[in-house]
Amino acid sequence: MARADLLLNLVTAGSTGDTKLFQRTVEAIIAEERGKQHHILADRLAESLRAITSPKQNASLTNTTDGIRNFVHEISPNKHLSDLIISHDVLNACEELLEEQYRGELLRSYNLEPRNRILLTGPPGNGKTSLAEAIATSLMVPLYIIRYEGIIGSYLGETASRLNKMFEFIRSRRCVLFFDEFDAIGKERGDQHETGEIKRVVSSLLLQLDDLPSHVVIIVATNHPELLDRAVWRRFQLRLLLSKPEKMQIEEWFKRFQKRFEYPLGHSPKTLSDKLLGLSFAEIEEFGLDVQRRYVLSLPASDLKTIIRDRLKQWEAKYTLMSDESE
Repeated sequence: MARADLLLNLVTAGSTGDTKLFQRTVEAIIAEERGKQHHILADRLAESLRAITSPKQNASLTNTTDGIRNFVHEISPNKHLSDLIISHDVLNACEELLEEQYRGELLRSYNLEPRNRILLTGPPGNGKTSLAEAIATSLMVPLYIIRYEGIIGSYLGETASRLNKMFEFIRSRRCVLFFDEFDAIGKERGDQHETGEIKRVVSSLLLQLDDLPSHVVIIVATNHPELLDRAVWRRFQLRLLLSKPEKMQIEEWFKRFQKRFEYPLGHSPKTLSDKLLGLSFAEIEEFGLDVQRRYVLSLPASDLKTIIRDRLKQWEAKYTLMSDESE
């Protein structure tokens, strides 16, 4: 049975003729039924809602799931917050948002909605996508990742139209929706170098963000926050910075790595953190994989201490070269 507040909203929408309230309420009911695995009922409700709200488009959206595959990629998340090495402030903010989502019915009984919009910034390779996946795991919902090659079109109005269709699909599902490299479509509208088409896309995007129900958690990530439209910034209740790891975080990473490896590394985590300070988490992960590959290929006479020492020399040389080339 649907939640009491949703039933009350339906009655209110019917008595006042509030079509927006009606649509949001039915979308919330559909999402709730999908969460209970009542997919047949949810699909029938979604069909009925489309027939009421956009009868002209109904024929083209008969098989919405198939059509939407060009716009989003669905994955079943399996990363956990405990797998990530993130700052206390970021972890605390995520845990508060998760509590609000878990206890959403209590908040709604006080006429409040849980927060559901997160903006992640910071240099590449420091866990923005992993954090989105961990939040989806914690909420036990699917993760939908935007496919820009399917969303962004070359014809006038095509991108905004595809965004609208994608959001129509998302609104009736409990999920986490993830936009990586969000500056690709959320650019500053005042930029004189941008076309009118980009400005229309941003305006359409802002309207969709405003209408997004709280049972959809939207997470966007960018390496270039300075490119985002100022109005986009205001739409996000949480704005979190994921920086490159500090010494203590790299040290913690190598403690976990050694535990997974089940053999002494021959170098202390502190020594390794001093050597690799300045790398991103993705680069440190690649360093660990590099060590593992050499270890396996050197069996049965593998010497971890020597392997890591040689890898450190190679990585130091590589990043010195990269630094020289960028100057």
